[in-house]
Amino acid sequence: MAYAALLLLLSCTLAYQASTLMAVSSLDSTSEALTSYIPSNSKSSTTKKTMNTIDSCWRRMSNWASNRRALADCAVGFGQAAMGGKYGAMYVVTSPSDDPVNPKPGTLRYGVIQTKPLWIVFAKDMVIKLKNELIMNSFKTVDGRGVKVEIAYGPCITIQGVSHVIIHGISIHDCKPGKSGLVRSTPTHVGHRLGSDGDAISIFTSSHVWIDHCFLGSCSDGLIDVIHASTAITISNNYFSHHDKVMLFGHNDQFTADKAMRVTVAFNHFGTGLVQRMPRVRFGYAHLANNMYDEWDMYAIGGSANPTVFSEGNYFFAPNNGDAKQVTKREVKSGWKNWKWRSSKDKFVNGAYFVQSGWGSCAPLYSRSQAFSVADGSMAPALTSDAGPLSCYAGKAC
Repeated sequence: MAYAALLLLLSCTLAYQASTLMAVSSLDSTSEALTSYIPSNSKSSTTKKTMNTIDSCWRRMSNWASNRRALADCAVGFGQAAMGGKYGAMYVVTSPSDDPVNPKPGTLRYGVIQTKPLWIVFAKDMVIKLKNELIMNSFKTVDGRGVKVEIAYGPCITIQGVSHVIIHGISIHDCKPGKSGLVRSTPTHVGHRLGSDGDAISIFTSSHVWIDHCFLGSCSDGLIDVIHASTAITISNNYFSHHDKVMLFGHNDQFTADKAMRVTVAFNHFGTGLVQRMPRVRFGYAHLANNMYDEWDMYAIGGSANPTVFSEGNYFFAPNNGDAKQVTKREVKSGWKNWKWRSSKDKFVNGAYFVQSGWGSCAPLYSRSQAFSVADGSMAPALTSDAGPLSCYAGKAC
């Protein structure tokens, strides 16, 4: 089956030969062995699966491998308009090797820095250990369907000052801080970087970003940061586990430009070994819809600097620790009772509870194309049962 998938990728490449950037590089024989990083979970392992609105848009198509760009029409929420490389050529990653300054054709870094739109796929299973942070350019899709791709054991992904990025179907884990040095961000620009923090994905002054069906865990800093007035973001169908500070939305309590931030967090599975920040929000607006929360050590949803949080149709399974049953945590001692933090259709289990605050509507005010139906929280285990990278095979529904 792996050979069939490879042949299909090559045939797609030939169809776009005139505009496709393609090169063959030698495989890095020192790559670490590929492992499965999606842990099973006893709380949902027997749950009947139900496709959510994003997955039902494309997963039933047996021709997904020859019609990959159809995925770009399936996002919902604030990041719905993220088009990634929908209108670009297909670029095939053939080598897991990496050179931060002079990346070779056929590597992931060579693809993501290009100025033209690209839909990036992978020729085979691979573990990519980056030598410094991977700086993405606008109008790029990283699509891991059909193979097992991990970015791990080194610095990971930076989305800075760009727009229209889609990252789908890969595992990003064990990310380490980047080092000070030169990193190429476009074919014509190499800049001196001070060193990344060790986040899995850092979204910085960017817009129209969609992170879907990825696994994220065990990184040095956060798993996903959305900061410095980034907006129009959707984070969906991801599996998070074994990490302390999961997601940070908003730079700090003084950076008021983050009032523009709008983030949708939908159909994600927050699994075992998580501590806090699912997410932690400052200033902006976060819509949390139909997510599954297995546990937390400190809290699930936190914030400061008067953000608006709408928790809708989520499933919260509290830890056994009697002092950690509360879903919410305001990172201030007073003055939070006017903040709009609301819970609607949420399911609370094992003593979990949500402390609401504020008055007036806090609905997300989506456009017609962004809007989606949110089910009762009791449905969240079924709607998130396939969170994380999927096992997809060419010629079969995914």
